[in-house]
Amino acid sequence: MARGRSSIKLLKQFSQFARENRMYWLIPLMIVLGVAALLVVAGQTAAPLIYTLF
Repeated sequence: MARGRSSIKLLKQFSQFARENRMYWLIPLMIVLGVAALLVVAGQTAAPLIYTLF
């Protein structure tokens, strides 16, 4: 639970930083990096299932 709250707090601080410094280009960059991280994690969890098929 604490990890989830700290992640949300970090995202809020990041968006506030981007708004205050007018660095709007950082937001899509972080979204793309987040999606890439999710794909890596999903790939690692699905790997044992894929290996059993072959």
